[in-house]
Amino acid sequence: MANGSPQSSALSQPAIAALEQGNTIEAIKIVRLEQGIGLKESKDLVDAYLKSRPDLQRRLEAVQAEAWQAFLRWLIIFLALAAAMAYFVMQGK
Repeated sequence: MANGSPQSSALSQPAIAALEQGNTIEAIKIVRLEQGIGLKESKDLVDAYLKSRPDLQRRLEAVQAEAWQAFLRWLIIFLALAAAMAYFVMQGK
């Protein structure tokens, strides 16, 4: 584990770019491939990097919140359309 300590605060540029785009899973994959370590170790490195960069962590949380809101919006639209379709089908009988 001592070999992994210096790397915990520094990720490669592609991994950082993935985090800046809000893609934590992609960053973990990149770290895993580049450093040849396991999934848990890669996740721990990414988490440690995020803890050392609160600004990036806040931005990541904002991107994730925005994605969640967009999902909910589409879900509501879909459900409203499904209800409208069901209403018109029932009226036709």
